[in-house]
Amino acid sequence: MIHRGIKVEFLKGTKLKMTFQDGKVKIYDMARLFECYPETKALKNRKLFKSGKLNAYGVIWNDELDIDSDTVYECGKDAGEEEVSASTMVAYAVTTARVSAGLSQAQLASITNINQADISKIERGTANPSVNTLNRIAKALNSQLLVSFQK
Repeated sequence: MIHRGIKVEFLKGTKLKMTFQDGKVKIYDMARLFECYPETKALKNRKLFKSGKLNAYGVIWNDELDIDSDTVYECGKDAGEEEVSASTMVAYAVTTARVSAGLSQAQLASITNINQADISKIERGTANPSVNTLNRIAKALNSQLLVSFQK
């Protein structure tokens, strides 16, 4: 399962708060890594800690310091949920279904006849795919496209 972070906040000490594509929010204290990975102690420096950047795989501070989103998701403390946009929910659903099917973006693109760059945009939540496009993807992944309206 891929847990892609979409927002990170740097809290007091060495705690970070990450929001994920599925709306879940987790808090993770980097201090738990200090004993096993002494180089992480550098994150006690507030300026360095707050300089972290969120990328597709997690948070990176420099060539030696990073943490992947899956670790934060799986080992972080639950901190509730946030409402996420429809494009973010679609991104999460497509990515999860594709990975579960064991396909790369290139393979999915080949099966659906959708450009790989467009698949990537959908999975990052930066595209606004049509229902027909989503239905093609769903069929290629042996899934159904279900739309629901909830209050």
